[in-house]
Amino acid sequence: MGDDLKKMYRTVMDDHFPPEITISFGDQALVYRKRSWKIPDDQTGELVEKGLRYGENPGQEAALYELVNGNLVLGQCQFVEPGKGLVSAIRGEAMLQSGKHPGKINLTDVDNALNIMKYLTAGPAVVIVKHNNPCGVAYGATLTEAYGKADMADRIAAFGGCALFNRSMDLATAEMISENYLEVVAAPGFEEGTVDILSKRSNLRIIEISRMENLSEYAEKRFVDFKSLIDGGIIVQQSPLNRIRSAQDFSLAGTEYQGEQYTISRRPTEGEYSDMLFGWQVEQGITSNSVIYVKDGVTVGIGTGEQDRVGVAEIGIFKAYTKCADRVCFRRHGIPFKELELAVERGQRDRTLLKEIDEETSEAKGGLLGASMVSDAFFPFRDGVDVAIREGIRAIVQPGGSLRDFEVIEACNEADPQVTMVFTGQRAFKH
Repeated sequence: MGDDLKKMYRTVMDDHFPPEITISFGDQALVYRKRSWKIPDDQTGELVEKGLRYGENPGQEAALYELVNGNLVLGQCQFVEPGKGLVSAIRGEAMLQSGKHPGKINLTDVDNALNIMKYLTAGPAVVIVKHNNPCGVAYGATLTEAYGKADMADRIAAFGGCALFNRSMDLATAEMISENYLEVVAAPGFEEGTVDILSKRSNLRIIEISRMENLSEYAEKRFVDFKSLIDGGIIVQQSPLNRIRSAQDFSLAGTEYQGEQYTISRRPTEGEYSDMLFGWQVEQGITSNSVIYVKDGVTVGIGTGEQDRVGVAEIGIFKAYTKCADRVCFRRHGIPFKELELAVERGQRDRTLLKEIDEETSEAKGGLLGASMVSDAFFPFRDGVDVAIREGIRAIVQPGGSLRDFEVIEACNEADPQVTMVFTGQRAFKH
């Protein structure tokens, strides 16, 4: 059984999807052309022209299509036009190293990283995605610094992930990447010598993404978002637009309840505004129901896909603590925290090493002291913010609009030190 699965993972499937698809919207139509590449076969090394390796799992045929014709306008909305392809427009020559033939997950991870990166224009930035959710996102003074921060935000999840860079790959960053295991590295360009360094890992997919110099333009564009149902039906919606483009677009949290006005007492600092803006931008690419924590332009803890808001707030906190402990352990001892735990259990390492790491993690509250909390929807009860306030967060960004906004504002004002909070006026669900 295990050998059969290994063979399935190695197999590049044929697909029986047509070379072209036309979707009609009344009297308007969008025309899509299937993408394929000439890539060396994993087994024989011979050049073969095929599309996606397979879908989300081996045994699922899949195909990638690029929009090549049609200018869809519905109501006042003009959707993204042909000729603007990013992932769907990747040519064979842009596959600087194909590694294992790319599958659906590899390219949707790149796409969701782009969905976050389109807002990150303040400096060198890196988005690392795993299973279509970011595990580490960071700004840095240099690309190397940004990658180091994004990787250490969640070293464990970044293993085998997809890393997207908003600057051309440089030698120092390539050297750092080569020490880790990634499935995909994507950037707008690659300086001379960087591909040689990266290609030491033969299975790494190295992809050059054209049009990234104009990536911020996609923040203003809607696309048609399809959701297929098990009965063969579909739900169609406009893709969302993020109205928060600068700190000035936030509003200080306030509400009226039973004739009484409730307002946040402390205004955010400049640094808090910067982190809240960064966090809200990262939120656009996270599966809802989600709560994340950010500090100094780096993700600290990312909670995703939970059914209740206090639960996902707690999960984000738990992850912040576990990732912080792993960072401390790796920097101090050069091994993951779980590996050190196992060595202690086997009597191979001194138990005081774990105690020291736990103490440092606890003192820093998992890196949450002074962090900003970001929620993709309002808090139905104050318990969601209370659990984060106890960990030392100083700022909250959320849509607002709950019947109990007044309780959440009270929780922030009662905190010592006081916590500030802003509203976005829009939800950021992503199912």
